[in-house]
Amino acid sequence: MKIGVLASIAHRLPPKSYGPWEQIASTLTEGFVARGHEVTLFATANSVSSARLHATVAGGYEEDPGVDVKVCEALHNAAAFERAEEFDILANHFDFLPLTYSRLVSTPMVTTIHGFSSEQIVPVYRAYDDIGHYVSISDADRHPDLHYDATIHHGIDTAQFTFAPDPDDYLLFFGRIHPDKGTHLAIEVAKQSGRRLIIAGPIQDQTYFRDAVQPHIDGASISYVGPVGPTERNALLGGARALLHLISFAEPFGLSVVEALATGTPIIATPLGSMPELLRHAVTGYLASDVAAAVTAVGQLDEIDRHACRYEATSRFSADRMIEEYLALFQQILHANR
Repeated sequence: MKIGVLASIAHRLPPKSYGPWEQIASTLTEGFVARGHEVTLFATANSVSSARLHATVAGGYEEDPGVDVKVCEALHNAAAFERAEEFDILANHFDFLPLTYSRLVSTPMVTTIHGFSSEQIVPVYRAYDDIGHYVSISDADRHPDLHYDATIHHGIDTAQFTFAPDPDDYLLFFGRIHPDKGTHLAIEVAKQSGRRLIIAGPIQDQTYFRDAVQPHIDGASISYVGPVGPTERNALLGGARALLHLISFAEPFGLSVVEALATGTPIIATPLGSMPELLRHAVTGYLASDVAAAVTAVGQLDEIDRHACRYEATSRFSADRMIEEYLALFQQILHANR
């Protein structure tokens, strides 16, 4: 099969630290190549891949504030569709913009909807619903106005995550520093439960960080280590007693959740969005509706079997499972179009 993978250009592939969309596109690309398919990856020039790389921009626009995002995106998407006839199928991990090119080519395109940034982008998906092949990353994130070909949960290379049966005594917040992700709630839970908290991730909202997070950082009970790469991520996740994922929005997936499970670390999460779909309450963590419930959950962490967390990651959220599900969908679409 000849596959064109259209990735985000916010970050390089694979991302050095933050970049869940880029990570999934990279994992799929490498998996497609490993299974003998001819793959062209449309991504930044500094991306690293075993596929053929086609780049129109040097690096991710999130990493270079001097570039014009609209110009970069226009050139990037145009390049993929100018070569569309070379592929049996296009795998779109770029969001809604490529849909606006999709009626101009005969090559079918599978669009993974990584979430809706707002209701304002839904009209684009609705306009191409008749020809679009949409994949949701969780059942919870399906929009009622759209038709979907499949729900395919994200998968990770579990070999990159070391099982840690004997964790340290700290709690971990891992993700972008933003009110939606509940960094301030993690701080409150750590304080009330008398546990150390390590915060890791990029600062997405500087005002929020300055007002709600930074005043609590003392380098001892509350520490902030910034964005981290794969090696440090693995160590932090595995060393934690639990990952605090106290979100305040309907999160489409939550890649850090399954990454933590792969190290054996349980999750304490708000039961919003995909969380009830990803976690098994009292088996791989706890669903906690507020700070009080989360503090109670911290006191119950000894009841969670870390081996069960690791098994959940390898059995439900492996990269191999995700790759095979995408390839099966591609074959199904191509067979239907014959």
